[in-house]
Amino acid sequence: MTATQGDLASMSRFIFRAPRWYTSWTFAIVVGALIGFGAFGIDPTGTNFVTDQGVLVALNDALEGVFFIGIPTIVASAGTAWVDQRLGGQLSHNRAALLALLCEVIVVAFLVVGGAIALASETLGAGFVFDVLFLGLASIFALRLFVVTAISRHRPLVAAIPASIQTVAAAALLFVYSGTLYYLSTPDGGFPERTLAQAFLFRPDHAPVELSYAVIPADFVLLAVICLIQGVAVVGFLYAIDRPWRASMGVSVLDFVSGFIGHIAEGSRELEDFFEQVGEEAVVPVTVASFRRMDGTEKARWVLPMIHPGPMGEIGGGNLPERIAREADGLAFPPHATAGHDFNLVTEREVDTIVDRAADAHDAIEYGRTATKSVRSVEGNAKVIGQAFADDVLLVSTHSPEFADDVDYSVGLSCAAEARAGGFEDVILVDAHNCNNGLQGEDLGHVTPGSERSFDMMQASKVTAESLADADQHALRLGTAWAETDWEPTDGIGPLGVRVAVTDVDDQGTAYVLVDGNNMEPGLRETILRALGDRVADAEVMTTDTHVVTQAQASNQVGDAIDGDELVATVQELVDDAIDDLEPVEAGMATERATVTVFGNDRTETLASHANVMVSLGGALALLVTGITVTLSLLIFLVTSGTLGAFL
Repeated sequence: MTATQGDLASMSRFIFRAPRWYTSWTFAIVVGALIGFGAFGIDPTGTNFVTDQGVLVALNDALEGVFFIGIPTIVASAGTAWVDQRLGGQLSHNRAALLALLCEVIVVAFLVVGGAIALASETLGAGFVFDVLFLGLASIFALRLFVVTAISRHRPLVAAIPASIQTVAAAALLFVYSGTLYYLSTPDGGFPERTLAQAFLFRPDHAPVELSYAVIPADFVLLAVICLIQGVAVVGFLYAIDRPWRASMGVSVLDFVSGFIGHIAEGSRELEDFFEQVGEEAVVPVTVASFRRMDGTEKARWVLPMIHPGPMGEIGGGNLPERIAREADGLAFPPHATAGHDFNLVTEREVDTIVDRAADAHDAIEYGRTATKSVRSVEGNAKVIGQAFADDVLLVSTHSPEFADDVDYSVGLSCAAEARAGGFEDVILVDAHNCNNGLQGEDLGHVTPGSERSFDMMQASKVTAESLADADQHALRLGTAWAETDWEPTDGIGPLGVRVAVTDVDDQGTAYVLVDGNNMEPGLRETILRALGDRVADAEVMTTDTHVVTQAQASNQVGDAIDGDELVATVQELVDDAIDDLEPVEAGMATERATVTVFGNDRTETLASHANVMVSLGGALALLVTGITVTLSLLIFLVTSGTLGAFL
């Protein structure tokens, strides 16, 4: 992961799940009741802040708040998703309810600020507060238009229909209960269809005195004009941030925003549709090593496709390790391959292709009963431990205690080629992925082509393979153990828990520890190796790089949320169990190639750069557009209502 990708990943701190619609409704009612009690329970003369008519009056005030503030929110919550979906959109009821609740809070904030200014002024009165209320209703229309357009990908004119529901509902209540219909009466003071109009459209006598301000029909026309102005501002803002994406990547930023919101709010897979648009086809090796008992039953299976288990959560290949583990007859070991985020699978469907090729490779394995002792080589910061099984070799690379993250795909291929030069047929090259400092610093440890680290790693792989090629082979015994553990993805541990394989060759024991997590806190790997020093001759600790743990936070490394001593104790117990489980086995490897769609060369970096720029510059642009639009709208209200002179 590069620094730019790290900046994008750090945005996961904003990840949350949209509450159920009834939870948002409950909050909307509570907010309405509190505001009603606070606003309608105040003497309009300003001399008494609490009425003296007891609990019934207070309850009535709260109910009025629920009616005048909560009802538009409920109507918008229920109606927005219904209308949007019938227009071909995909706004869910949970998201619509959360959006309506947010807009209710925004309107309340406008009223609080407007009321505070009016109270502090000797000239401003109820007219100013109502101007601010109308401004708030126009502002939430603009916000809803942006969200509905981004999520459902409607044209602005179509998105305006569901986006306007909350503003229209609030304006309708204001029209009825402020007595606006009076201004539409006939010259003699009567009403067309008098009985029906009075019954449903003229109810000022049922409203709190705070709503008795004369709102004329022209105010609602002005509200529509301001909504139009703010809607045009939203469309202009969307065009401004979308143009660079279309020019350089051929996709819309709204597709990314829609998919990202869907993923973080409800765990949907809309984001995969976007990734498919930017992805490209790649051919990746899928190598399988199988260890089976003498009776032919499989004891353990290592599966290493050269792809990256990302990008986040269960999107794409984020949950690849668990998917691989389901298919193995023996205990599955799916460690991290030498590939970065450019080799993220674009959809979960691509995982099926990987699993199928792994099954083909497993069926093609030819087994042998001998292996070498393990050998470790060090070159610069690169450390490689390896062990040969007949004509095949297993290599595990680490840069610990130096920080390191992903190893570039081409670097991994070069290291494997160096190992094959020693005479081996198939190579499993594992990136141990076991020491990093999270998202801190400019360099996040990506091992790239041409770097000193890449040459150190290639040289260490070559030396290890040459040593193994010249080493004697003996009968192989293998023991395994697994603890699912009580830790959750929020703790940095995925569903595969902790797995251990111990090989025994000519009385030399080597432990391979695999933790289902995304990298590891610095120093923890060394602590584990020291704890195993009296049990085996050598050991290495690996992580799967599962991205299911990144739904909690972008940097959720093993040892960050959990107690390192508890993990060490768990590993010690598992190694003891694996040693007790040692038995003769035969082993073999085979490799197949899978054609899959991945993010593609440099596409992840481009996507991350665009997203980071959109957040930084787009945020500033949004504040500028919002500030100008709100100021302009408020000035229009003040000028047309004649309040500007009093304000000045």
